[in-house]
Amino acid sequence: MVAPHIRGRGAATNAAGRFEQFDTIPCDDGWDIDEDLPPLRTDVRGEVARSLITYNRSPDLPFDRSINPYRGCEHGCVYCFARPTHAYLGLSPGLDFETRLIARPNAADILRKELSAKGYNVAPIALGTNTDPYQPIEKTRAITRGCLSVLQEFNHPIAIVTKGALVERDLDILAPMAQQGLVRVGISLTTLDADLSRRMEPRAPSPLRRLAMIRRLTEAGVPVRVMTSPIVPGLTDHELEHLLEAGREAGADAASWIMLRLPREVSALWQEWLKDHEPTRAEKIMSKLREMHGGRDYDPRWGHRMRGEGEYAGLIAKRFALAVKRLGLVTRTPPLRCDLFARPAQIGDQLSLL
Repeated sequence: MVAPHIRGRGAATNAAGRFEQFDTIPCDDGWDIDEDLPPLRTDVRGEVARSLITYNRSPDLPFDRSINPYRGCEHGCVYCFARPTHAYLGLSPGLDFETRLIARPNAADILRKELSAKGYNVAPIALGTNTDPYQPIEKTRAITRGCLSVLQEFNHPIAIVTKGALVERDLDILAPMAQQGLVRVGISLTTLDADLSRRMEPRAPSPLRRLAMIRRLTEAGVPVRVMTSPIVPGLTDHELEHLLEAGREAGADAASWIMLRLPREVSALWQEWLKDHEPTRAEKIMSKLREMHGGRDYDPRWGHRMRGEGEYAGLIAKRFALAVKRLGLVTRTPPLRCDLFARPAQIGDQLSLL
């Protein structure tokens, strides 16, 4: 049973992060008085960013750099693999991750500075790899839009991953960039079951709304990948073909899949969610996950962490391959253009006479 004050949230608890020495545990104060806790509100604080582009050397990722305008994500997806990053801020990967958010208002200025550096070598930037750039607070903060404007100024290639319908607001930037081969958007579609989506991803747009996003983007000329991620064994795996069909019908031309990942604190949060929402399936789901990870809830090895291994993982891979072939979807898309990149003239620059 979900407590009234945390309805509409993905996590049910707020245990301290792994770096904290102490934890806070709610308990009865002994007074025989019925009290309702106030609803859990979203708190947004600002952070002055000193750098924005994050580089990685992960061999199983298709990009080597990314930007994230926000820390934490109000969508509240209980399964989010990025939840453990909140522990680095001294906050909980649980409810804090979706209620105590960090905005980076100077992100666009820092991005412009980094792209203007003489030693910068252009390559596609991934946006939305850790937290959703189009979560609800973007409506008033517009930090993502500011970053997109900078990228457009530089003709810089960008790959976006989102569940947020606010991406449609920025079609005035995305559509012209798409015409130049500078942008691609991935829309995460986890399930077509609206009730299940509401419980797993409480503040994200509904499945039908996400399909409408795909349609709107593709009609504007923006290429879209339907991302069937994460696949939850024993809960959403039976929907794989239907998800791909729905994405293709909405206009997506590419597809991908990732298995449910439970790094660090996410495993406990996910199992709490199963206990509250899917108690009869919990044992089967966890058994399948452990089967793919050598008996562990999660194995972080590169090349293994996103797919797992074994008979079940192989079956999902075969089903996916057959479905994308039948539907005419691709898994590899043409590379985004890097040859158009150009630094806009800055005050004090020596202008060309030609």
